[in-house]
Amino acid sequence: MAERLTTSAARNVFYGGSAFFFAIFVGLTAHSHYAMVTTTTDVATLTPAVARGKHVWEKNSCINCHTILGEGAYFAPELGNVWVRWGGKDDPAGARDMLKAWMASQPSGVPGRRQMPQFNLTEQEVNDLADFLEWTSRINTQNWPPKVSG
Repeated sequence: MAERLTTSAARNVFYGGSAFFFAIFVGLTAHSHYAMVTTTTDVATLTPAVARGKHVWEKNSCINCHTILGEGAYFAPELGNVWVRWGGKDDPAGARDMLKAWMASQPSGVPGRRQMPQFNLTEQEVNDLADFLEWTSRINTQNWPPKVSG
């Protein structure tokens, strides 16, 4: 056995190891993508209304205060499970009415409470936002957030 590593052996170790770990990386990336598409996201119910609701979310920069599925600012409550908190699984119409009333009543003017601005959304925008929040409630979040209260 050689006492030292030759240049060609070192090169072979480098290229072989690089190829091996690159193959592992590609395999894990493909597996993650497959798992996200097939087990977590509810692609079948992704409608144009849901896409418009996400546009309302982005246009009004809701993420600057709220989180959705753990992403965003922690200034205001998590909204990824607001549909569940408002009883949308049992009474979707009631949850939709709750969202409309909540958006219309802002800012609430309650002393000592952070105030949400009035965005003056149209009824269509509120319905689209409700569709988006309902859709996000069906994503398999693997028990996120840990508290149902957001």
